[in-house]
Amino acid sequence: MKQYSYFPGCSAESTGLGLGMSTHAIAAPLDIELHEIEDWNCCGSTPYGSLDEESAIVVAARNLALAEKAGFDIVTPCSSCHVTLEKANEYLKAHPATLARVNKALAVANLHYGGTLRVRHVVDILVNDVKPECIAGKVTNTLEGLKVAPYYGCQLVRPQYGLDDTELPVTLDRLVKSTGATAVDFPLKAKCCGGSLTLSEEDKVLGLMHKLLESAATSGAQCLVTPCPLCQTNLDAYQSRVNSKFITKYNIPVLYITQLIGLALGIDAEKLGLNTCIVSPRAVLEQIKKKVAA
Repeated sequence: MKQYSYFPGCSAESTGLGLGMSTHAIAAPLDIELHEIEDWNCCGSTPYGSLDEESAIVVAARNLALAEKAGFDIVTPCSSCHVTLEKANEYLKAHPATLARVNKALAVANLHYGGTLRVRHVVDILVNDVKPECIAGKVTNTLEGLKVAPYYGCQLVRPQYGLDDTELPVTLDRLVKSTGATAVDFPLKAKCCGGSLTLSEEDKVLGLMHKLLESAATSGAQCLVTPCPLCQTNLDAYQSRVNSKFITKYNIPVLYITQLIGLALGIDAEKLGLNTCIVSPRAVLEQIKKKVAA
């Protein structure tokens, strides 16, 4: 059993509830034990870090100190949390003076960070610790015939904390294939969806999402999968607005990679949080049921 300190992050317990639910659901079947960090706080993934970098690092470092105290490397399912925590972790290891000042702040809460942790993303764990071939060996409901567009988004692959090639990543493709599904050719797999600019620059972001959805549709994808709660929210919640603006009829479910794996493992759709999707995955689920029945 592989053990990790688990940092869910804010999204996985709110707007990205399906991410948190599905991460927990697939853990035990894949011999993963997640120890949720007690009293964790937001990682600090906001523009605040651009205004007061050291204070933002302290916010992230509190979670690192709590995880280090528990004795396991920290893992998060959120791409933004991963970048924020890893950036703080690497900076503190490279700058002893800053680490000393951060520890002085942490001491107020009786915490100390020694810089011994590795910060991991769930995708990293699935690919490099569990391994796609092991996942394939545990599949009970093959997703053969399902065409999936793997969408990495920006943060999973961007240097210096990325897990894969910045333009032609393959980790999600490998995980999709482990379920029996087909990872379609998706040229925009690492392009930006607009992220948190949706509220301030909606027209521009809708344009970006239109390009992504058109690329997925042209590739024959029946659904998109992503590890990022912000990407999922954008492409799922705003898909109808894209349709209105560009006079299109996209109806492409946007799932988390952990949900796709969970379906292949035979886990109930509700336990995977698929009922939280705005664009209904009903057609995908019905195809899987027909395949299983056959």
